[in-house]
Amino acid sequence: MNLALPRPLLDAPTTRPMLPADLAEALARGGPEMPMAALHRRGPLHWWDTAFGGCWLLSSHAEVEAALRDPRLSVARVAGWGELARRLGLQGTEAPVEAAPPPRFQRLLARALLFVDDPDHRRLRPLMQAGFGPAALQALRPAIEGRLGRLLSALPADRPFDFIDAVARPLPAGVIGSMLGVPEARLSRFAAGAGDLADLLATLDPQASQVRRAQRRLLILAGLFEPLIAARRAAPRTHDDAPRDLIDRLLAAESAGLLPHADELLAQAVMLLFAGHETTRHLLGSLLHTVLATPGLWSRLQAEPEAVPRVVREVLRLHSPVQYTVRRVAQGHVRAGQPLARGQLLIALIGAANRDPVRHAEPDRFDPDRAAPGALAFGSGPHVCLGAALTLMEAEVVLRELLRRWPRLRLVDRVADWLPSPLYRGLRRLPLQTS
Repeated sequence: MNLALPRPLLDAPTTRPMLPADLAEALARGGPEMPMAALHRRGPLHWWDTAFGGCWLLSSHAEVEAALRDPRLSVARVAGWGELARRLGLQGTEAPVEAAPPPRFQRLLARALLFVDDPDHRRLRPLMQAGFGPAALQALRPAIEGRLGRLLSALPADRPFDFIDAVARPLPAGVIGSMLGVPEARLSRFAAGAGDLADLLATLDPQASQVRRAQRRLLILAGLFEPLIAARRAAPRTHDDAPRDLIDRLLAAESAGLLPHADELLAQAVMLLFAGHETTRHLLGSLLHTVLATPGLWSRLQAEPEAVPRVVREVLRLHSPVQYTVRRVAQGHVRAGQPLARGQLLIALIGAANRDPVRHAEPDRFDPDRAAPGALAFGSGPHVCLGAALTLMEAEVVLRELLRRWPRLRLVDRVADWLPSPLYRGLRRLPLQTS
């Protein structure tokens, strides 16, 4: 059964610039062959009638950046999933959350920082940002290096290994789990719950089965976090007793009345666990494949380690881990010469913006020496990615350590196994050989 998100409140104008079927199909398939150049030749704004039941698509760097900063566009867009959940009568199927009422699925999503506008966004973001500041991240660096070292030391030296499963997946999941105070022994259980939610967010035309799986996983994740949070409430830790993690910070904010809504603390924990490792995982895979597939670059970076940050950012531009973000039109207005109606959805295609020839010369070419202005891989404006600095730090730590440890690291297969996803740019697997 096809269950698209609710239709906009007003129809799009009859003169809308329609996205051709072949470009729409290519965008929906995802992967590195998405037709960015063709989009730029057609203009900055397109009407995509097969995505989300009909929506606008922005592709130019200037228009995407402006949209991400525009208060007339809202990130609050989970009502459609909640409506589907209610209509289907969905609920979790595993204790302790199997009896949770369907509205809780929407409530948890709608309270997460990722999906809230001002004034709630202005209230919540500083509470979360404190855990991602420069001092907090530098204090975290030794733990990241130690976790990475343990993962690498466990890998075989005499046969290929899959970098995605061995490093790119467990490292960022472990880092964000430790930031949330998840016990190491239970980390795999927590991290396993994020996949179905990622699939729903990446779907242009949600199906009943996807909503059902995502709701089940979200409620199970909530059920895993609830006893952890309850134990912290019962025995709060102070700065003198133990290192303060994000749960400590959020509990302090809750006690101060800064998290007044039901399940608001829980929503931040659940969504941060999901969002905190998806982007990093995909970047790590794209980074290693790109560097190793570029002739001479591995050896060059061993001699010029100061170039590592520049290379990481160029990979972010070329292979943005998140290819688009969605906004809802909260206030009708004209954009790129077209009237946008309240209630319509808009896809800001970050991947295309980062390959805009107006912004970047030869935008489809990987250039490790590119000195052009930064890309929009982490977004822009008030909703810029909370964990951008953490993701960059993890990527640089991984690349530097692999360069040091394995100077002869190489690809087993030069053909990249990209995810077939319109939202995420990453690899399903990346076989590597250390010598």
